[in-house]
Amino acid sequence: MGSFESTNAVTRAFEQAVVFPQRPQPDDQLFVGLDIGTAYMVLVVLDSQMQPLAGAYRFAQVVRDGIVVDYLGAIEVVRSLKSNVEEQIGRELRHTAIAIPPGTGLSDMRFIGNVAEAAGLQVVNVVDEPEAANALLKVKNGVVVDIGGGTTGLAVIEDGQVVYTADEPTGGSHCTLVVAGSYKVSFEAAEKMKRDPTRADEMARLLKPVSQKIATIIQCHTRGFKVDEAVLVGGTSCIKGIEEVIADELGIRVAKPANPLFITPIGIAMNCCLPLARKTTAEGMC
Repeated sequence: MGSFESTNAVTRAFEQAVVFPQRPQPDDQLFVGLDIGTAYMVLVVLDSQMQPLAGAYRFAQVVRDGIVVDYLGAIEVVRSLKSNVEEQIGRELRHTAIAIPPGTGLSDMRFIGNVAEAAGLQVVNVVDEPEAANALLKVKNGVVVDIGGGTTGLAVIEDGQVVYTADEPTGGSHCTLVVAGSYKVSFEAAEKMKRDPTRADEMARLLKPVSQKIATIIQCHTRGFKVDEAVLVGGTSCIKGIEEVIADELGIRVAKPANPLFITPIGIAMNCCLPLARKTTAEGMC
């Protein structure tokens, strides 16, 4: 398993670009990725060398288990992110790639695509979330596990090619419900507690059963494949020590990059130049 040196360098550059965006050259091709997640919505802009130029993100619970449940709210957030980034870089954003959990149905894919297009972004590619993550990770053999807010998606990689994908409910929302039940607080208050860095050790202990459940999902879907290592991405992978819990359960090497939250969004943007991955007749999608 690699050190994630190059991966971490790109994510650090993106974190910097969010605060200090750069203006592209007038003729520079832009690669845009939109991640409409259960907890966070992230917009990434890369230059022609696949280096971060700008980006924005916002906590917004408009998706549940991979399905857009607040369509108008999602459009409003994407429009706001798009407008802010356009003002920062002095260029209009016209197209984007998007990602969906593995196994997402055509109708759900249309909803996510329609959110992007209603916000003024033409969708030029649709990829599975763990596949998008691997565009940045470049795992040759192993399993990439994207632990999001609502679901855990995974892609088994052999010789650099995705040979199997799957997605199951269990993610950050389930962690929040555990916190809410344990402390008898609202979902919103539990969400803040879960993300409080001063309570990281406390949350890690409390959420260990959820981490073990995620390990069970990985084990179930990698049975029959020779998988010696797993890489965790997605916001829920930020739980302190989650990689150690999963490694103990599975008996394989498990690691995660320095900031798992931004791996998939950056990978989505890296896929912006490719042809549409799934053929669809959804209005507005090519």
